[in-house]
Amino acid sequence: MTSRTAILCPVDFSEGSRGALRYARVIAEHFGARLVVLAVEDPLLTEAIDLATGQVWNPDDTRSELAHFAAGALGGNPLRGVDVEYLVAVGKPARQILHVAQENACDLVVMSTHGLTGMRKMFFGSTTERVLRETTIPVLATPPAGSEPDSLEAIKRTIGRILVPVDLGAASVRQVGIASALAGALQVPVIATHVVEPVRSPLAAKLHLPHIDMERRARAEDALAELLTKVPPGLHAEALVAYGDPAEEIAKVARDRKAGLIVIGLHGTSAQGPRMGSVTYRVLSLSSALVLAIPPQPAVHTDDGESEVRGFVYK
Repeated sequence: MTSRTAILCPVDFSEGSRGALRYARVIAEHFGARLVVLAVEDPLLTEAIDLATGQVWNPDDTRSELAHFAAGALGGNPLRGVDVEYLVAVGKPARQILHVAQENACDLVVMSTHGLTGMRKMFFGSTTERVLRETTIPVLATPPAGSEPDSLEAIKRTIGRILVPVDLGAASVRQVGIASALAGALQVPVIATHVVEPVRSPLAAKLHLPHIDMERRARAEDALAELLTKVPPGLHAEALVAYGDPAEEIAKVARDRKAGLIVIGLHGTSAQGPRMGSVTYRVLSLSSALVLAIPPQPAVHTDDGESEVRGFVYK
């Protein structure tokens, strides 16, 4: 018997987290999943309240504010078929988010790239950055608040296309499998792309090889074509090879091809654990699309991504 799907949505009472909560609500309703809404308080602030008022800070007060915030964010509409749990933690936000995700066996974290304070590094929230560096479960990073969808049909229209950038390494098959499963369920096209970076080597300059980039592009096209043979029949999929700076080209392709969702990997090593790669980092900074970040180690390994992470895919 499998455990019930669980989704964690951390909020900091900002407009950005309000938007993330709306996405989390639609996904939770679609799956009939348990939704965990989390607020993390700064320990210095809880101590300051105690000193200023002479009363011990009560987490129930924050929990009540959290429920009120969620009700407002969701337009007062009750969640259908969803168990909602409001949790309050004290400590460093990223550490507490990861801890709560693990303790509650969550399958997905949905959080905004922009927070309340505006303290951003490379234009997106430092808390989101730290979560992405250490997460072992997928993270859906939502852009700044705007016209968030209120239904699965609205999400389909918002996404339009799914872009899956790959480096043609070992993890590429898994990434394409996950993107394909989502594209099939949402009935949207999927684009697999690889960016050929310019060769900046004194050796290449000395050899004067004018066709080296053409050869690299041809090999990338062949590798992408091979990847797409694993895409289920009937799904509209295409391969696209770009040339230039990877993050800039990925963001440009997403914008030009109106891809509202980017499925991208978080690279890591066995010694260091999951770490957010520089390309993923910059894509989050440059693109206004939804970004589904996939950690390097799946909870349940599959060849095609269809049953990724304890069954968390669109059915």
